[in-house]
Amino acid sequence: MDKEQEEYLRNETDRTEKLIDILSGTTDPDDMMLTIIETLTDTVVVPDVGRYYTFIYKPITPRIEYDEHPLIACVGLFRWGFRGINYHWGDYRNYRWTEVIGNLHVVYPMELEDLRSIPYQKFKINN
Repeated sequence: MDKEQEEYLRNETDRTEKLIDILSGTTDPDDMMLTIIETLTDTVVVPDVGRYYTFIYKPITPRIEYDEHPLIACVGLFRWGFRGINYHWGDYRNYRWTEVIGNLHVVYPMELEDLRSIPYQKFKINN
């Protein structure tokens, strides 16, 4: 690993460690998510299979229970959207393109454990 790669990895690890410090004592999932997406500035519109993301999600299907702030590992891409393992649910979930609000925020592998320790999930029932 060259010096540039080492510096990149150190900076990427630092950003989630700082998040944990900043969010200490915060209990509102919306406040946590806002801070997270302000910190995770690398974004994409279409995820890559095998990579990690967090984003804001608002389904249109009535009476469905959902996580408004999913943290996922993308496992499949489709014309209608994508499928991911939602770490807040511990299960696979489907996400339609039209139901993702804004961009997907890239989570690097070494940041996943830190983000999983932040309780920013927001479970809701769509009415």
